[in-house]
Amino acid sequence: MKKIYKISLLLGFLAVTSACKKSFLDLSDPTKKPADKFYQTEDQLKQAVSGAYSSIQDHVNSQYIIAEMSSDNTTIQLDPSDRGQNDRAEAFEFWNVTATNVNIADLYNQSYNALYNINIALSKIDGVTAISDKKKAQYKGELQFMRAYYYFNLVRYFGPVVLVTEPLANASDAFATVRSPETEVYAQVIKDLTDAAANLPAKSEYTQADAGRASKGSALGLLGKVYLTQKDYPKAESTLRLVLPLGYSLVNNYADVFSTNNKNNSESLFEVQYLGSDKVSEWSSFLYAFAPRGSEGAVTGFPTSRPQGWNIPTKSIITEFEAGDERKAVALKEGYTNGDGVFVAIPFVNKYNHPHTTVGHTDDNWPVLRYSDVLLMLAEAINEQTGPANAYQYINPVRLRAGLDGLSGLTQESFRTAIRHERRVELAFENDRWFDLKRAYTNAEMTTILNAHGQAEKASPTVDRGGVPFATTDYKFDGYEALYPIPDRQRFLDKNLTQNPGY
Repeated sequence: MKKIYKISLLLGFLAVTSACKKSFLDLSDPTKKPADKFYQTEDQLKQAVSGAYSSIQDHVNSQYIIAEMSSDNTTIQLDPSDRGQNDRAEAFEFWNVTATNVNIADLYNQSYNALYNINIALSKIDGVTAISDKKKAQYKGELQFMRAYYYFNLVRYFGPVVLVTEPLANASDAFATVRSPETEVYAQVIKDLTDAAANLPAKSEYTQADAGRASKGSALGLLGKVYLTQKDYPKAESTLRLVLPLGYSLVNNYADVFSTNNKNNSESLFEVQYLGSDKVSEWSSFLYAFAPRGSEGAVTGFPTSRPQGWNIPTKSIITEFEAGDERKAVALKEGYTNGDGVFVAIPFVNKYNHPHTTVGHTDDNWPVLRYSDVLLMLAEAINEQTGPANAYQYINPVRLRAGLDGLSGLTQESFRTAIRHERRVELAFENDRWFDLKRAYTNAEMTTILNAHGQAEKASPTVDRGGVPFATTDYKFDGYEALYPIPDRQRFLDKNLTQNPGY
């Protein structure tokens, strides 16, 4: 029984889900066919690739808990009558994550389930006949991009991780996995993204029906971020420059970047696709997770809704926005007006707040990589090599779009500070803050920053705690917590897996 549980959770089975017939997510369910019988035609291969995209929805649905709430960007609105999330989601806010945390186990299992399916598809793709070389290369590139995306997240969350790029020959192999060094994981990520960039068409080459698929720009943009994470600034710069001639541009109005009427716009390198409808299972619901408890329809528009109060913007991020920054009103609201006409000063993430027709079913995509991110990364890579003189041309368009003045006359260090600020407000609540902290600061600096934030929250909480006192362990960040623990369940089943220090 334990073996069945391990194989199903750690490695997964061929699993792809149904979706809307009007998008590339359209597919039937091939789980009723064995893998060796399924990959026979181009249509079946397309279904498998589409299934991999659907799995990314599962991956990002709760990433805000792990990548935003763990940072100084967001906090939680406690419900004193229901503390069921105390050792789950709340643990990330207070840096009390343990190896038994359910969210960590779900992240780990979901990632490897998806990777298993991606590896299977990649191993079968060359054997599919009656398909053009161009289309075969495209599907291969999409799978390579997604595999790199998962491993890039895994290595940043956990450090050394199990690296598997081929289907396991025997079920018993699942009990003999070991963690590969970070250098090997990054090498694989770089190889996959390099190959994906060579295999994938430009975004402009896709038809409207295929809008949202990974493209050459997706692969190059993510590869640039990988090099930046490794502090390989020359390669980061040269790679990011390859994105510039591919036709991307900043959307004139920051709010329109996230509009459900403007999906996959000129600024989008890659976003996770959702379809707001009561007829398919591809909708998003971020607004309902982020709106304050008790706001009911004042935020969502549906009086019967019961928002959860997660991912609440902190005082720290609210004050980070400069006066006149037009992004602030798009990214967050500092409260809402209830049915009695009373303003309730509980802030909430507003970036994914758009009209929708069915309660709980929103149509918001999730941004993974945007052109503004590319420009800011390019400015950072240039500054780290030669100072800011040639970097202003990339940061200033982002600031000007926000209604702010451009920068000039900065030292290398002051420009470094400006980039960190700009990334925080431009990419607020897009699951970048945790990774940016880890990349931009030393472990000791990150510890100082987060503990200072924690002390400020303890002294003056962003949201009233309803009389619930802080625990002595709340908001105490130790350096080792920059990496999350390997789930205990996996280590129980696979004795070869080591644990990260401190857990």
